[in-house]
Amino acid sequence: MAQSSIEWTESTRNSVTACSKISSGCEHRYAETIAFRLQAMGQPNYVNGFDLTLQPQMLTRPLEWKKRRLAFDEGVPFEYIQQVFDVMQRAQWHQFQILEPS
Repeated sequence: MAQSSIEWTESTRNSVTACSKISSGCEHRYAETIAFRLQAMGQPNYVNGFDLTLQPQMLTRPLEWKKRRLAFDEGVPFEYIQQVFDVMQRAQWHQFQILEPS
């Protein structure tokens, strides 16, 4: 879990790193710069740089959080999304945000 400096959330769990560029709005996204920086620093979750990578070891992280939090996730394959929702169901004391591509 990471405390977030994103103004509309408190925490991120990054059960997915990177994402697919689906529109022109993706051209200047800060996450890509950060992903390459973390890759250069040897952060194991970013060995693939900004290639979409599932991080199943991060799925259950919200179950460890004791205090209620506002968190968000971006999903990918349906089976993986089901796992994300399962953890959200099990961690009902948190409020999760799910982003949709526009």
